[in-house]
Amino acid sequence: MPLRYTLRQLEYFVAVGETGSIAAASQQVNVSSPSISASISQLEEELGVKLFVRHHAQGLTPTPAGRNLLDHAQMVLRQAAVLNDLAASLSGSIRGPLAVGCLSTFAQIVLPGLRRSFTEQYSDVRIRQIEADQSELFGLLRQAKIDLALTYDLDLPRDLSFHPIIELPPLVALSETHPLAHLKAVSIEELAPHPMVLLDLPHSSDYFLSFFTRAGLRAIIAERTRDMAVMRGLVANGFGYSIVNVRPMNDLAPDGKPMRFIPLTGQPRPMKLGLLMISDTDQTQLHKAFLKHAEEWIASQTGRLLGTG
Repeated sequence: MPLRYTLRQLEYFVAVGETGSIAAASQQVNVSSPSISASISQLEEELGVKLFVRHHAQGLTPTPAGRNLLDHAQMVLRQAAVLNDLAASLSGSIRGPLAVGCLSTFAQIVLPGLRRSFTEQYSDVRIRQIEADQSELFGLLRQAKIDLALTYDLDLPRDLSFHPIIELPPLVALSETHPLAHLKAVSIEELAPHPMVLLDLPHSSDYFLSFFTRAGLRAIIAERTRDMAVMRGLVANGFGYSIVNVRPMNDLAPDGKPMRFIPLTGQPRPMKLGLLMISDTDQTQLHKAFLKHAEEWIASQTGRLLGTG
């Protein structure tokens, strides 16, 4: 007798397996918890195996059979997505799911607006976003957990393809009371004697510190943080200056204190913002449409991103 289960049931099963709970899976796939629970029970009955061990108030753990089936279910869903994309490509339509990664340092500034603009034009596309650091984005792409990533051209590996969109020269972030805040531009030599708040993310921190190394200087790192908002708060409260490539929406720290953003002189290497993918040959119609839209939308936002508009 043939097995009877649906891709939807497999999607719910995978969501529970990845999140470890019905409630978290419900949020991930935007379906009610009772529906997911019923679907899992139906799938267990159809397959004739127990997929999860239920722990009271501690979520669900896959059984050995569940772990084995989870790997295969993930593969089936990926293949179904490829088939869906192929059908959409052949029909010329732009539709389906799209997982977009974004470098955490500028995700809040760029990605929500880009997503809204794209989905307003292509209403049949469902975008899921993930914010991560550069190293994490590389891994997510290789594991096929995201389709593409919006990021900088920092230490890019050869197995990934980068499509540059705009160049973003570095800016120095200062409190309004910093001794250098009155300048229209500032050099590395002028910054070096002052304490620095380093945005301490993989690849990004090396980029910022390379300005000092090339000048034969060392930065005085007073504070380190991996959070862009925390960095702005520390700078605005006088703990040091910092260096960024994307200017925030306004010149205020999260606590409302004013900041200044001024250019860094000496022709420092700008970072290129663009889209990172596995390879050109893997692009679907949906990927191509998003790339084209991102190029146009980000170009329209260049003045805001550079702090000149």
